[in-house]
Amino acid sequence: MPPSLPVDLPTDGLVSARWLLDRHGTPGLVVLDGSWHLPTADRDPVAEFSAERIPGARFFPLDALSDPGSPLPHMLPAPEHFAAGVGSLGIGNDDTVVIYDTVGIFSSARPWWMFRVFGHDRVAVLDGGLPAWKALGGPVESGPSTAPPGKPFAARFQTDKVRTADQVAEALNRGVPTVVDVRAGDRFAGLQPEPRPEVRSGHMPGARNLPFTDLLAPGFGPMLPADVLEARFAAAGIPKGLVITSCGSGVTACVATLATMRMGWPEAAVYDGSWTEWGTGLDRPVAIGPA
Repeated sequence: MPPSLPVDLPTDGLVSARWLLDRHGTPGLVVLDGSWHLPTADRDPVAEFSAERIPGARFFPLDALSDPGSPLPHMLPAPEHFAAGVGSLGIGNDDTVVIYDTVGIFSSARPWWMFRVFGHDRVAVLDGGLPAWKALGGPVESGPSTAPPGKPFAARFQTDKVRTADQVAEALNRGVPTVVDVRAGDRFAGLQPEPRPEVRSGHMPGARNLPFTDLLAPGFGPMLPADVLEARFAAAGIPKGLVITSCGSGVTACVATLATMRMGWPEAAVYDGSWTEWGTGLDRPVAIGPA
């Protein structure tokens, strides 16, 4: 018998391992492995999914569900492209989706944000990811996964959740919304080269720096409590209000957007192109040093 607990989601975009374990197997609850790794990590998320996953999980192929025509990594696709890909995973608009990754909270926030961009709010991130699930004693399975029957999925693009380079430049000139770059401090300051050699080092003049790892407990999660998050935003010079998040290529920026929901702030928009776009555009100014 499936669990009888309701699948109503918390309002902060996160569910605990306990929440998921109590409801695992409930009809209409879909679990996705949203793992993705930096090119320098030398890890294969598909192979890792086959070796170990939450039972019944389906794999969310980030790059395959991104814009195939963009020279930038994993940019948002057209709504119909996302709808077809999600529908092929057996996800419909009535389903509740919980996304995890194998690190903790690293890449899972990106597909969470993509679902929200395309109008599907019944989605949450597993706080602490697969490590939290296993620490609680949650079961895992391995081997080939069975493809579920496809479902129709209607995608409705939400423009307020996304920002372009020109919109970010305008925000930087005006000082609002605050642009928050969640890359590590050495990368933000231009002291460490970017993992993509064609991208310049440094940051957008006027941006604030708050590494996404500072929003999480050590080891990539769980996410810190709201009051601790607020203190860290304040210490980074980020006032409560409208925020645009950015990172290297639009993945971990979504962790900061998730943090704004946990704090009860207006949900931050994401600069989709992030530093990979800004840092390769020679007409965009670049600053070196601290914020």
